[in-house]
Parts: sequence; C-alpha cells; structure tokens
Amino acid sequence: MTTHTGGCHCGRVRFEVDAPADLELTRCNCSICHMAGYLHLIVPQSDFRLLSGQDDLQTYTFNTGVARHRFCRHCGIKSFYVPRSHPDGVSVNANCLDAGTVASTSITNFDGRHWEQNIDQMSQISD
Repeated sequence: MTTHTGGCHCGRVRFEVDAPADLELTRCNCSICHMAGYLHLIVPQSDFRLLSGQDDLQTYTFNTGVARHRFCRHCGIKSFYVPRSHPDGVSVNANCLDAGTVASTSITNFDGRHWEQNIDQMSQISD
C-alpha cells in the first residue's frame, strides 16, 4: 500500500488515502460523475484521512440522498465523497491526487445511468 495525498484546487481541502501504487479506477456515466469527469478510487473509510478543510466542505445530495457529495465551498472541486454504491467507504477522485505516487492506472467503465440494473457489477471493498 502507498499513501497518496491530494486535495481540491485551492488547497484548503487536503487528504491522504492508502491504496496501491497501481490504481484500479472506475469511470461512471451517471449524471453527476459524467458532468464532473470524476474517476473513482473507492476505499474503506479506514484508509482515508481528511487532513484539513473540514470547515471548507459543503455537502450536496440528490435522488435517494444516500450519497454525500462533499465539495470545497471556495473552489467547487469534489475531491472525495461517500458514494451510494459504498456508503461505508469513500470515493476519492483520482484526478485530485498529487503527482508522484501513482505508478499506473486502469479504468473500468460503469453504467451508472442505469444504476439499479448494474450495481451488482460494481466491485466491493474490503477492510
């Protein structure tokens, strides 16, 4: 495991995440992920640490309200959130990771526009 760091555009929100150097990412085509260009790195909550910016985060929910989309209230970047697919985990936006610790990435597409029909295809996380 590697400790990756990252954060939002303005730098107020900073985090660490423990994950392999070779990242397996998911690209979802649901309405919000598609528009945001989000690349999911889903980890257990225990592998994610918010270092700074708790007071700079806003939360957005929609539809079922299960997903808690967290974004910086200053620059608007969603660098991580609690996904509906993994409510006990954290999805880090791989596009928000700092350079230097990622050796490689592989991307799997997920049909989030038809979430209910496809959720069983989503990989589960393990602590």
